[in-house]
Amino acid sequence: MSVLIWLVPIALLMGAAGLAAFFWSLKTGQYEDLTGSAARILLDEDQGPTAQPPADRRHQARKRSAPSVRKNV
Repeated sequence: MSVLIWLVPIALLMGAAGLAAFFWSLKTGQYEDLTGSAARILLDEDQGPTAQPPADRRHQARKRSAPSVRKNV
């Protein structure tokens, strides 16, 4: 029972902190534009291909991507 002396005030403080955070988010306008973020994630804003890797890396990538041919003997 002595644990309740600590748990009840801690629970009340956590609830008050959550309520304060909720009211802060309302006050700062966090819920103003709910559909804008959902639509922005779908927009494609790529600027095109990225810069080419250095020559030594292109050569390594070409080596790795070449299929190996094995002969059955």
